[in-house]
Amino acid sequence: MQDIDENSEERKMRFKHDTLSIQCIFPVKSKPIIDEIDRVLAQHYGFTDEELDFIINYDIKYRMGRDNGGDD
Repeated sequence: MQDIDENSEERKMRFKHDTLSIQCIFPVKSKPIIDEIDRVLAQHYGFTDEELDFIINYDIKYRMGRDNGGDD
């Protein structure tokens, strides 16, 4: 969470009579740490290499639009 917090940005939204500050997070910037956590948990729970690969690459394929169009 510290890395996610360090990679976040405060953004201001200005309105006619007010300003709203929001904290935007970018989990992709912390992906190496998230992947390491996934590896440790996969070992703890006895996941296969295929299951771990699915977990680590799920965001890339389905959420980040890097699917090559094939039916894997």
